[in-house]
Amino acid sequence: MSTATASIDVRLNGEAFRLPAGSTISDLLARLGLPEDRVAVELGGRIVRRPDWPATRLEAGAAVEVVQLVGGG
Repeated sequence: MSTATASIDVRLNGEAFRLPAGSTISDLLARLGLPEDRVAVELGGRIVRRPDWPATRLEAGAAVEVVQLVGGG
């Protein structure tokens, strides 16, 4: 009996990226070490609102773009 965790492959900013199956946008950002208040996320060409991140599960083959917001002046 295998104890391996199922995983999925997504396209993260145009590159292949593997995640555990059932991962959400919030899980992805935590895995990347990115603070949720400093990024914007697009899934399949649509911006995903921050309140929806914990409930938005990523499917195999999903196209995800994560953009870090940078302050300055």
